[in-house]
Amino acid sequence: MKRAMEFFRQPVEWASLGLDPIALQLGGFALRWYSLAYIFGIIAAWVLLARMVRRPGSPMTAAHVDDLITWCTLGVILGGRTGYVLFYNPAQYAADPLAFFKLWEGGMSFHGGLAGVILAILLYARSQGLSALRILDYAAVVTPIGLFLGRLANFVNGELWGRPTDGTWGIIFPDAGPEPRHPSQLYEAATEGLLLLLILSILFWATNARMKPGLLGGVFITGYGLSRFVIEYFREPDAQLGILSMGLTMGQLLSLPMILLGLFLLATTNGRRPSNLPTPA
Repeated sequence: MKRAMEFFRQPVEWASLGLDPIALQLGGFALRWYSLAYIFGIIAAWVLLARMVRRPGSPMTAAHVDDLITWCTLGVILGGRTGYVLFYNPAQYAADPLAFFKLWEGGMSFHGGLAGVILAILLYARSQGLSALRILDYAAVVTPIGLFLGRLANFVNGELWGRPTDGTWGIIFPDAGPEPRHPSQLYEAATEGLLLLLILSILFWATNARMKPGLLGGVFITGYGLSRFVIEYFREPDAQLGILSMGLTMGQLLSLPMILLGLFLLATTNGRRPSNLPTPA
């Protein structure tokens, strides 16, 4: 027993876990787990939203969900890529603008993806005469699924590792030096993903929170912002940026306006009433 406890106190070599970023290799074609995280996240969100809109008081119909998923998929890809270029690597992409379209090389920003999804929801809701805020509430409930899968994919890729730790549960990642580091990807998967999904699901399915415009969206935006802000203290800052002003990272600076927006939505929820209820298809 004592020997087993000593084993679990030792840092783990990421390479010893047998993880492979490539899920399927067919000749020159490689399907990566990171790509599958996006695919499965979108499909899961689609299926869950289709169930959610069956509950009374939904701001949209099942037909709207089909179209909305397409809009949000474009929003998360274009927004995520644009956010990464603007916030994390502007110089590189200014020198090679065509690199923007090389999505297979990686480089996505959640904050940019969120902005892209919000813009997509605003545009779609306006085109259909629906309540954008209430659609955002529904989208907030399913978004943690993609966050959970995406962070697991980051871990499988051995990327976005954490800062050095004392080794009691650290992981030695490839290309990150010999020091054991926090598996911050798993911290984010647990908090931004599983914990937020659990909280939002309980609020949606077990309470009348879905009937209070801005409540679910406010919980998600505040929860993600706070979680990301705290976990950034365990996550290694981006090499090209490092620590910025006030001792904060770029992820923390981008999370601050999210927290303020989320708190505003929560503080003003009681002043709103459901509207624009569509006729079921």
